[in-house]
Amino acid sequence: MKKLLSVILAAVLLLSATAAFADGLTIAVPNDATNEGRALLLLQANGIIKLSEEAGVTATKADVIENPLGIEFQEVEAAMVPNVMADVDYAIINNNYALDAGLNPVQDSLLIESADSPYANVLCVKEGNEETPEAKALVAAVNSQKVADFINETYGGAAVSVVAEPGDGYDADVDYAALAGKTITVAASPTPHAQILAIAQEILAAKDVKLEVIEFSDYVQPNMVVESGEVFANYFAHIPYQENFNEENGTHIAIIAAIHVEPMGLYGGKLADLTALTVAK
Repeated sequence: MKKLLSVILAAVLLLSATAAFADGLTIAVPNDATNEGRALLLLQANGIIKLSEEAGVTATKADVIENPLGIEFQEVEAAMVPNVMADVDYAIINNNYALDAGLNPVQDSLLIESADSPYANVLCVKEGNEETPEAKALVAAVNSQKVADFINETYGGAAVSVVAEPGDGYDADVDYAALAGKTITVAASPTPHAQILAIAQEILAAKDVKLEVIEFSDYVQPNMVVESGEVFANYFAHIPYQENFNEENGTHIAIIAAIHVEPMGLYGGKLADLTALTVAK
C-alpha cells in the first residue's frame, strides 16, 4: 500500500511539472542590463537555460539559446519584482529588495548565488574626488572591522563582507581635526546599505564628522545625484552595474571600495518548489 501511494505521489508531481511545462513557466527578472544578465546566469548555472557564448554580464533574454521549458521571462524594474511574485511562477530578486519585502534570502530562496559572487556592492564618488579627505575617511569607516562584523552577524549570509583586512575605522593619513564639523552625504538603498552606513556614522561621529545618508529606492537616482555633485558618494550598486551605467550614460562615477556581496536568489511565486524547473535536468 505504501509503495502504491509513493507511486501515485510521484505521478502527481510529474503531472504537475508536465502541466507547468505545457503551459509555459513565467519568471520575473530585473530589467536593467547587468541584473537581468545576473539572473539569467543564475539559471544557466543551475542547468535551466543556456546563454550564447557571447553573452556576458549584460545578457538579456534575447541571448537565451536553449530554453527547453519554454520559460517566459517578464522583465520588471528591479524594485518592483517582489510586487509581481503572485503573478508569476518564480521571481529572481536582488537581495536588498528581497530584504525590504520581508524575505530571508538564505532561508526563503529556492536557488541562490554562492557568496563568492563577483557582484560586490561598492562605495562610489564622482571622478576627481577619490583622494579627498572625505573619501578616505568614508572608505576607512566602511572598511572597518566594526562594519564587517555588523554585516556578517546581521544578515546571516544574505550579505557578506568582502573586506580582506578590516581596520579600526580610521585612515592615518586623514586630518580628522580639519574634517570636524563637516558633513559627508551618501545616497544609499534602504536595506542593507543604509543600515550598514549607520555603523559608519557612529565611527565618523567619534571624530565630529557627520555622515548623512539619503535613501533612494531605485537604481538610477543614486548615480545621478553623485554625478551632479548634489551628493558626495553613493553605496547601492554592484561593480558590473556601476561600470555598465557609466558606459551607457556617460557618467563619471568612480568605485573607491568594495564592501559586501548580496547573493541573488530565485523565489517561488505561484510555485513553491523547483519541481517544474527540474524537468530540464
